[in-house]
Amino acid sequence: MAYNLAPLQNLIEQFERMQGIGHKTAQRMAYYVLGLSDEEATQFAAAITDAHTKIKQCKVCCDLADDELCPICKADNRDKSVICVVEDPRDVAAIERTHEYRGLYHVLHGAISPMDNVGPDQIRIKELIARLGDGTVEEVIMATNPTVEGEATAMYISRLLKPMGITVSRLAYGVPVGANLEYADEITLGRALEGRSLI
Repeated sequence: MAYNLAPLQNLIEQFERMQGIGHKTAQRMAYYVLGLSDEEATQFAAAITDAHTKIKQCKVCCDLADDELCPICKADNRDKSVICVVEDPRDVAAIERTHEYRGLYHVLHGAISPMDNVGPDQIRIKELIARLGDGTVEEVIMATNPTVEGEATAMYISRLLKPMGITVSRLAYGVPVGANLEYADEITLGRALEGRSLI
């Protein structure tokens, strides 16, 4: 006889639907939820519902926001002449942690991927182009992932922006600190050479 509780199995399957979560991790998460008190479980469910209903996309940059504009678009001290284009809201958080970038962002919510039937119209490229019409933006930094899809997206957008006279730059990708050159692949080494700077 199989040991199978339908509500537990359903909970595990819901966790498995999350990107990067395998069966064992989903099981641990489900058992964690079962171990919560009634009050804690209610708070947990309310936090999910609250986030799902209150968080939306910023009407300017398409990043996550709990208002019409995200905190970065609202800020007066950001450099409005530079936009950094990323694939995912998590990329904004990663760049912000560096405390090096003071410009604005644009979140595409994906990358062009013909294999997955994702074309330019399925990501937020039109919204980016609409932002560039008033002449305020002088540079667009392409910070898409160094994947085939990310590179294709960066090239597609750079071709669209060329006639507008806006400088388009690409993040330099290179060898991580503490890594040995012998373990770096040729694409990473090539990027590191291209993105080299004077010392």
